[in-house]
Amino acid sequence: MDASASAASQVRITPELVAEHGLKPDEYERLLEILGREPTLTELGIFSVMWSEHCSYKSSRIWLKQLPTSGPQVIQGPGENAGVVDLGDGWCAVFKMESHNHPSYIEPYQGAATGVGGIMRDVFTMGARPIANLNALRFGDPTHPKTRHLVSGVVAGIGGYGNCVGVPTVGGETNFDPGYNNNILVNAMCVGLARKDRIFYSAAKGVGLPVVYVGSKTGRDGIHGATMASAEFDENSEEKRPTVQVGDPFTEKLLIEACLELMAEDAIIAIQDMGAAGLTSSTSEMADKGGVGIELNLDNVPQREEGMTAYEMMLSESQERMLMVLKPGAEAKAEAIFRKWGLDFAVIGQTTDTGRMVVKHKGRVEADIPVSKLAHSAPVYERPWVPTVPPPVIRPEDVIAPNTNLGALKTMMGHPQLCSRRWIWEQYDYMVRGHTVQRPGGDAAIVRIPGTTKGIAMACDVTPRYVAADPDMGTRQAVVENWRNLTAVGADPLAITDNMNFGNPERPEIMGQFVQAVKGMAEACRALDYPVVSGNVSLYNETNGVGIPPTPAIGGVGLVPDLTKIADLALKAEDNVLVLIGRETGHLGQSLYQQIIAGKLEGAPPPVDFADEIKAGKLIRSLIREMGVRTVHDVSDGGLLVAVAEMALAGNLGVDLLGYDGPLPAHAIWFGEDQGRYIVEVPSDQAETVIERARLLALPARIIGRVGGDELRLPGEAPLKLAELRDIHESWLPRYMSGA
Repeated sequence: MDASASAASQVRITPELVAEHGLKPDEYERLLEILGREPTLTELGIFSVMWSEHCSYKSSRIWLKQLPTSGPQVIQGPGENAGVVDLGDGWCAVFKMESHNHPSYIEPYQGAATGVGGIMRDVFTMGARPIANLNALRFGDPTHPKTRHLVSGVVAGIGGYGNCVGVPTVGGETNFDPGYNNNILVNAMCVGLARKDRIFYSAAKGVGLPVVYVGSKTGRDGIHGATMASAEFDENSEEKRPTVQVGDPFTEKLLIEACLELMAEDAIIAIQDMGAAGLTSSTSEMADKGGVGIELNLDNVPQREEGMTAYEMMLSESQERMLMVLKPGAEAKAEAIFRKWGLDFAVIGQTTDTGRMVVKHKGRVEADIPVSKLAHSAPVYERPWVPTVPPPVIRPEDVIAPNTNLGALKTMMGHPQLCSRRWIWEQYDYMVRGHTVQRPGGDAAIVRIPGTTKGIAMACDVTPRYVAADPDMGTRQAVVENWRNLTAVGADPLAITDNMNFGNPERPEIMGQFVQAVKGMAEACRALDYPVVSGNVSLYNETNGVGIPPTPAIGGVGLVPDLTKIADLALKAEDNVLVLIGRETGHLGQSLYQQIIAGKLEGAPPPVDFADEIKAGKLIRSLIREMGVRTVHDVSDGGLLVAVAEMALAGNLGVDLLGYDGPLPAHAIWFGEDQGRYIVEVPSDQAETVIERARLLALPARIIGRVGGDELRLPGEAPLKLAELRDIHESWLPRYMSGA
């Protein structure tokens, strides 16, 4: 027997070792009760990762049950590698969002890159070809000494991995806030396309079936990655660098092609990505879902390092690896395919009728665990929580007015919160494979379904300052903002995936944020018929007792029935008019105007009215499909004037805005962040038709300006040249990243 393997098997289990594995004393007592004896070191490691917050959802599971997860469009909801929705004509979209927050803070390039690789594996494991990546990124204050380094590494990691694999990165969002100084967020989303009758699942049903390992060799990278992602940071976090996985996008590309080729054969019974917790989670989850046992011989695991122990192999999170259960006799066919693509292939075990996970290495049984207990006996906590009391609504007249509205617009458009993200998305290949119809920079991206006139729209959204002020209402807003962004390009919103990023759930105020956010998400998804089909919970995003702003990121997918009838935000023609649809109350609480111009961030976030949202959404989609409207933009961060400026810059056309003489302060009209609003561009002879259609739905609508020239003009103010505004808007991020 190998000396290192023997030594590892005989390690004494002490309270200190148990604590190092993230298990509390009562959790260890539960483990002893399940086994009826003291665990081996490998068994301790297996339980520690499977019972980690990252894998077991022990603090969040009871609350997630509130979320609506079904509907006529849903083929697969939560519980598999990714969610699946029906697109019609035999096609379906497979998608999910995952976090790689902790690894990306420690090692930004590899942390972000392996986050992209992992989420793509979740998608192609289901039998789908990945067709688009998105991301939701949160960084600290630009003046923080680590922020520039983290932005550079994360963006390079996302671009480097996605570009090499050949999957376009088509959308996302990036924000800066001091609340993320010590815990950045890197949420990666992937959307894939599959045939409805060729979806693959992870349940290993059947006894005596070969368990096959494919992909890259196993190394020591990523060991205890899931445990690290389930603990808050402190001043020693840099020491966790060895737990960050290392990715190889070229191998991932080969793995995609090999898996899809084998999936075209009648050979696979079950397939699972080796993600968090590696071999441990993939084997136990497949066995549990199939109601079988599984026996592994780790001597057969392809290894890239000398003297690896069973503990190391079971907990390694080396990338680009998959586990399959094949039909008997399919091994030779499968091996030929994977060898052709230059990938490792090894039969490392078989399914059994014992209901146990048995792990052998060098003639010794290193683990013998009841599968169902491992899968279902993790502690489930109903942690104490206290609600966040929403602040009072701020009257618009109590928020200071600017010297000029166009002057305030200039300041806001050049601020880190609102400046152009072009520097980021131009580092991504967003056109590879040639199916991208709408690229980054708009309300939502659109990717063509090959061989059809249909498309898939997708977007990521959340406004953390709203959620921090009122987690319930702020999360409702995140869902409807996402729904609006899909609507604005002409899509029927189908379903969401989510990434729930919060601090330490053992603090009642943080747990309260999570509970209220789930409640708000559930209410919004039910109201909009917009179910949750997959997602991820990332807790303990906290350093030395300071948590991140609550950030429930929403990734949405919609169907574009006809790609000849879509809209974008770019203004199209001189003398067209802009019509604003939706209610105006001048809500400035928690607004970017208040934060950037008034130097405060106070009050309640804007309320959401589901009835108005649904009516406005249906109207917008009908205007695009029936009246041929080609320019639509929803009004969100920064309010009405910012939305108009974005449309003007996108189309390189100015706007002559009408003055406002109503009862509200003018700056509240121009910068208020009232929800449920859209701006549409139409020929002047169609404006009254649009307004009348809105009125029939009891929705306010009015003409706010006329397209033309090369300036933004407001009565009584000096005009603002688009060239000047563009320079202000486009220059901040490149200048910042260059160190200027």
